[in-house]
Amino acid sequence: MQLFYTPDINPSLPHYFLSEEESKHCIRVLRLEKGCEVQLIDGKGGLYTALIHDAHPKRTVLQIISVIQAFNKRNHYLHIAMAPTKNIERIEWFLEKATEIGIDEISFIICQRSERKDVKMDRLNKIITSAIKQSIKAYHPQLNEPVNYNQFLAKPFIGQQFIAHCEKTEKTSLSSDIVINGSYQVLIGPEGDFTPTEIDDALHHQFKAITLGESRLRTETAALEACFEVNFLNR
Repeated sequence: MQLFYTPDINPSLPHYFLSEEESKHCIRVLRLEKGCEVQLIDGKGGLYTALIHDAHPKRTVLQIISVIQAFNKRNHYLHIAMAPTKNIERIEWFLEKATEIGIDEISFIICQRSERKDVKMDRLNKIITSAIKQSIKAYHPQLNEPVNYNQFLAKPFIGQQFIAHCEKTEKTSLSSDIVINGSYQVLIGPEGDFTPTEIDDALHHQFKAITLGESRLRTETAALEACFEVNFLNR
């Protein structure tokens, strides 16, 4: 079954027009024809089944035949805020894998030891879109523009907040502290880790310090480990 991302679809209308890019992919690349069945996801929880009504390579018309709302909605909310890595490919790898595993929101935080301060949001969003299509997820994770670390700490969040760091101070683990079916925000630092001051600032904002194991992990690996642990504990 072929899957298309259609964020502007209106569930109350019986037909939908694929964008020129998706129409070309549908008709020219996949060689689908009139009457073929496809699936659509809107990124907001809707999974649609449709038939190709008019196989036009620039404006394919689809007839909606069924809709499932809140498709595979997860029982928790996960927001990971990470320092962008110097190597952009590591960020891309994390976004792809985290989306496949399950994540709701990603923020980029600029820390004192950050080696990268900007990212190309359009490209990263396309990687997320490709990953939700690959893993058949109806929810598109929200990707936020880079923000200063202290500005991020000041933003309100309802749920449990954690900071993962490598300093030899008192820390707990997600498995011992997490409240199941909740909302979680996890901070992951840059390659050189958070500074002691940044850790203290997070604790002052009611974040709890956690460990992700005995190994020293790369930024993107630590972020994915946190993503996996939260999803595993909520299964």
